[in-house]
Amino acid sequence: MTLDPAAIDSLSALGLGFAFAGLTSSGFELVAGRPLGFGLLNTGGVKALAAVPVLVFSAPLLIIRNTIRGRRFERRPIHFVMIATIIACFWSLLSGRVVFDAAAHLLAGA
Repeated sequence: MTLDPAAIDSLSALGLGFAFAGLTSSGFELVAGRPLGFGLLNTGGVKALAAVPVLVFSAPLLIIRNTIRGRRFERRPIHFVMIATIIACFWSLLSGRVVFDAAAHLLAGA
């Protein structure tokens, strides 16, 4: 069984998206001393504006984390978990693709 190169590229982008989300979230937690969350957007002003790029790339991890917590503590239905997982994977695929393209652009210019 062989995989199409496009499928391998998509799987790589998906994995890179989740890895970069974890790296971004862990970096924020290291600097700020608290876990990253969507509540940063409620702070308003420059802090909320500066939080947007961090949240964009950390969103797949945050969605999965919040979904698991919602299922465990709030007993959310399983179809909610499935839909949230699909959204997080799609978002991870897109952000991984952006990271791949940015790295390729930087390496081509160097």
